[in-house]
Amino acid sequence: MLTSTPTSKETIKPLSPWAGFWEIPACRWGAMGLLLALMVVVGGYVILPDPSPNANDGNIQLRKQAPNFVADILVVRKNAEIDFPSYIERWWKGTPSKYLLEPYDSLVIEGDFVKILPFGSQKDRWKRYHICDVTTPLYVGPLEEMQFPSARPYIKEHGGYRILMANGKDRFRSMAELHLDLEDHLSSRRYWLGTDRAGRDLLSRLLLGTRISLSIGLLAALLSVAIGVLVGSLAGYYGGWQDQVISWFMTVVWSIPAIMLIIAISLAFQQKGVMVSFIAVGMTMWVEVARLVRGQVMALKNALYVEAARTIGLSDFKIVFVHILPNIVGELIVMGTANFAAAILLEAGLSFLGLGVQPPAPSWGGMLMEGFNALGTRNSFHLVFFPSLAIMGMVGSINLLGNGLRTLSDPKRKVKG
Repeated sequence: MLTSTPTSKETIKPLSPWAGFWEIPACRWGAMGLLLALMVVVGGYVILPDPSPNANDGNIQLRKQAPNFVADILVVRKNAEIDFPSYIERWWKGTPSKYLLEPYDSLVIEGDFVKILPFGSQKDRWKRYHICDVTTPLYVGPLEEMQFPSARPYIKEHGGYRILMANGKDRFRSMAELHLDLEDHLSSRRYWLGTDRAGRDLLSRLLLGTRISLSIGLLAALLSVAIGVLVGSLAGYYGGWQDQVISWFMTVVWSIPAIMLIIAISLAFQQKGVMVSFIAVGMTMWVEVARLVRGQVMALKNALYVEAARTIGLSDFKIVFVHILPNIVGELIVMGTANFAAAILLEAGLSFLGLGVQPPAPSWGGMLMEGFNALGTRNSFHLVFFPSLAIMGMVGSINLLGNGLRTLSDPKRKVKG
């Protein structure tokens, strides 16, 4: 007796939009690079070795030091009361430094004074600080008005000093307390990536520059996609003279070099900065998006489901943005990713020319310009190498992610199940 045995048949079904994302090497490596950059952005000033606003706390004596440089520093208290910001302010804006950095080669404590031989100076150029100047925020102003019995804001008393503080109040501090406090003002600082031409920590400024580059790149990409979707939808859906006029305008914009158009837009705003940078960059990259959207809308506007939408009386706006554009979201994501990488490159070029983010805010393009101007001098290679590496790594990660998303959105991808 013959019995039929069930046979398993292989069925072919399409992948879900994000299935296999991590199996595609380009997606995996690109996403890891972008996630690392996002972690730096989320960490904010809290993770920086130099948490001062714009990572701008440096000393000109430490300029252009090589990577892994270690400096001995006397931290001198500023003569001002500085309010301690909230955690959110510290994360977003940084913490104003209460101290002045005095790097030294040698240090000697003589009684109530601290003598240092400044870093890199001649052997007879010693600087002397009173222990009260180092450890305490002193009052600055006419002492007669404060009725303080001394020509200086501190006077020696038995066992210590009576000190007129920066807030106008006097306080007694014992010598034991002052010397114990002095130990906290002697520190050693390591500069993992060296210092720039102003003696600032290069690692801190590179990490902070990630926030600026990602912000401008993302905002510019979103702006370019928004303009491109709007213009491309109008041209593709209505056709006729509207399409001819818009296509002519796109051709004109396409023919102008992007960097020249960005410079023209920046000069038209008569100002510089982050806001102008992302607007200028975003307004030069919409043509590619518009051409993509125009072609896709022209191909879909006569589809049966679109004709059905017209038949039931839906408005043109709802037909385009509810029924047509959702079908090209994948292509828009890929194009937006490409614009993201291009925007970072264009912003770096704009800052390199001095028309983008302005000092002291750290921008990778601005840092590259400073390093380029220092090429040929001692210890200048790292000033160009690390900003270039940051730009290359970020743009490469985003391009890898874009290529992976293009592969992922390929409608011919099938899976056996």
